[in-house]
Amino acid sequence: MTATASSPSPLTLISGGSRGLGRNMALAVARQGHDILITYRSQQAEAAAVVAEIEAFGQRAAALPLDVGQSDTFDAFVDAVRAQLTTWGHDRFDHLVNNAGMGVHAAFTETTRAQFDALVDVHLKGPFFLTQALLPLLADGGRIINISSGLTRFALPGYAAYAAMKGAVEVLTRYQAKELGARGIAVNIVAPGAIETDFGGGAVRDNAQLNAFVASQTALGRVGLPDDIGGVVASLLSPANRWVNAQRIEASGGMFL
Repeated sequence: MTATASSPSPLTLISGGSRGLGRNMALAVARQGHDILITYRSQQAEAAAVVAEIEAFGQRAAALPLDVGQSDTFDAFVDAVRAQLTTWGHDRFDHLVNNAGMGVHAAFTETTRAQFDALVDVHLKGPFFLTQALLPLLADGGRIINISSGLTRFALPGYAAYAAMKGAVEVLTRYQAKELGARGIAVNIVAPGAIETDFGGGAVRDNAQLNAFVASQTALGRVGLPDDIGGVVASLLSPANRWVNAQRIEASGGMFL
């Protein structure tokens, strides 16, 4: 599906779309007929490769640099988004997916203030103020998806600080849905379980013992893959799910039931 003058493609912005789950989300949403704007922190070549893949589908795509942990750069980022929209003949985008993140694995008793502050900046302050800054460019009737974690429902040692940030984002999601409802904007949260990516040093993917443990505790008998998550995000952005709002959608294959 490509854009035409009479029926332009929906336009979705996905933070952290150069690799891992963000890359998979971008490709899955593009296959659904959306133009895509992704952000990357440092992996410009990987981001360019994602853009090329999306353009091969016949959709428009672009990548912009952004460090979601640096909220003082958000005004400049909004200007860059506005310029890209103008290039494409748009003044608004339709969907925002707050995906960018980083992991810290540390016991509660050993978590440092620096680690905690970094998680706050990236996983709570970042999506809070990035969404706020982008709201003037988000179309009425649009969608916002925040990304959480299965770790807000079940507890695994070493993730106290990370899970606490994600729990805060889940509460924020409900407030956003309530306050943005007047504009027809639906806000939901997707909570992946353990996924084989390079997130957190790639432990779930590369540590055979951990991988086997997670698989043994998952009803479907395996660890998740990026392809298990991108389709969930694409589905929530489809017209068929326009009435889903303020919900936490866990995509974990049934972990720790």
